[in-house]
Amino acid sequence: MKLLLVCNPGGHFSTMMGLKNFWSCYPREWVTYPHFDTQALHEKEKVYWVEMQEARMLWKAMKNFGKALTILRQSKPDLVISTGASLAVPFLLASKLYGIKTVFIESISRSSALSLSGRILYNLVDEFYVQWPECVERYPKAQYRGVVA
Repeated sequence: MKLLLVCNPGGHFSTMMGLKNFWSCYPREWVTYPHFDTQALHEKEKVYWVEMQEARMLWKAMKNFGKALTILRQSKPDLVISTGASLAVPFLLASKLYGIKTVFIESISRSSALSLSGRILYNLVDEFYVQWPECVERYPKAQYRGVVA
């Protein structure tokens, strides 16, 4: 099974690194943008660098959607996993167009309400994980399996 790991730098990248015990067992490629914490990835991993995109940057999201279509065609992953934030939206939407299984893991900072990305993707992804058990009561499609450490 080949993975495509999609995340913004910072805390979202840190969360993805917390899942290393899982993803290190599989062939994988990354999608992120250059930042001090993601720069070292290209030394050991295949990385697709994309436009820096923050919440509500619609033009950049549209550009990254186009890049997502190209990257997904080249990479041919079996599963796309994202820990957010805004990069998740164009890549997981494009993945659904190609029939690729998708997983979104909500930020630990979202203890009572979903992020904007989470609200957009909640009903679209194959699996949606939260890091607070209380979120499952409010969002029944979500799954709680603990905190990513």
